[in-house]
Amino acid sequence: MLFRDVAEGIHRLEVAHTNTYLVETGDRLLVVDAGLPAVWPHLQLAVRDLGYTPAAVEALILTHGHFDHVGTADRMRREWGTPVYVHPGDRDLAAHPYSYRPQTNRFGFVAVHPGGLAPLGRMLLAGALSVRGVSDTRPLESRADVPGSPWIIETPGHTDGHVALHFADRDAVVVGDAVVTFDPYTGGIGPRVVAPAATADVPEAVASLDRLVDTEARHVLPGHGPAWSSGVRAAVAQARRAAGAAA
Repeated sequence: MLFRDVAEGIHRLEVAHTNTYLVETGDRLLVVDAGLPAVWPHLQLAVRDLGYTPAAVEALILTHGHFDHVGTADRMRREWGTPVYVHPGDRDLAAHPYSYRPQTNRFGFVAVHPGGLAPLGRMLLAGALSVRGVSDTRPLESRADVPGSPWIIETPGHTDGHVALHFADRDAVVVGDAVVTFDPYTGGIGPRVVAPAATADVPEAVASLDRLVDTEARHVLPGHGPAWSSGVRAAVAQARRAAGAAA
């Protein structure tokens, strides 16, 4: 489903509880995160419905290299010629998106958190076990030379090379999985750090929240769950409380 203008000129495409963002700048598009394989036809339709062709998609930025954010990256690169950007710390992970070790064993975690069974089942149906990595990538710099010219904010913890994208002129920050408003591993709703079954280092992820607060953005656009437009400070405060309650 496509949710238009979750921030000025930024649109959220959600498939299987996983978000892809399309950012308009003039006659150009930036895609942020590549979802799961099942997003491909929906992405094609979204580009068309917004009035563009694939040739207008100038870049794809990955907030991190997990399988559910890399799902169509290599296909975009091959079929559309879209350059793919990722932080150097996640370059290898993007190429091998199942090669990470979370803080907690994911299978044991899901067994005691049944709220995650249904959303993870939807992700499986959307191709979560058949993601092809992308190895031909470009490194992200402090400000990406792509449509929207976002500032790149390093937010490690969920993965080593996780980043957020601050679109200052749109009062928005795309936070990937640094903060989510729906955790598919627990079914938890509201701003939170993703469960340790999918996060490499939860304390580091919590520490990275300070960098998001520095943006003072109104619109927080997560990798999973709906957009949050009550300010990044409030989102981070709730995420900290949720992390403390889960500790």
